[in-house]
Amino acid sequence: MKQGKWKLKVKKDFAAAHQLRNYNGKCENMHGHNFGVEVEVEGCKLDPEVEIVMDFKVLKTELADVLETLDHKDLNKIEYFKNRNPSSENLARYVYEEMKKRVETDEIKLIYASVSENESSVATYSEI
Repeated sequence: MKQGKWKLKVKKDFAAAHQLRNYNGKCENMHGHNFGVEVEVEGCKLDPEVEIVMDFKVLKTELADVLETLDHKDLNKIEYFKNRNPSSENLARYVYEEMKKRVETDEIKLIYASVSENESSVATYSEI
C-alpha cells in the first residue's frame, strides 16, 4: 500500500508599513499593507491517539507568534530587513524561516509560506 500524505494550511494577516530601497516607483515611498499570510505543512503520519498530523491550534499559534514580530511595525526597521528589502518575497522567506524553526520535525515538513499584498499579488517561498 502506498504511503499517503496530509497537508495542513492556515492563514492569518497583519498590517505593516514598508518602503522598497533601490526601487523606481511609488513603492519607494513609505506605505502600508494589510498583508495576508498562508503557510502549509505536510505529514505522512497521524498521531495514533488523536489521528491528526498536527493540531491546527498549534500551527495557528506559531504563525501568530511569528507575525507578531511584524504586525504594526515599520518593516524597514526590523533587523532581518536592515540589509534586505522588505519585499513580499523577502517577507515570505522570513515567515518560512521562522516557521520552519517552530514546526518542523522528523515527521512534519513546512512546504511553503506565502505573503500577499492584495488578492492578486502573492509571493511564495519554499525550500522543497
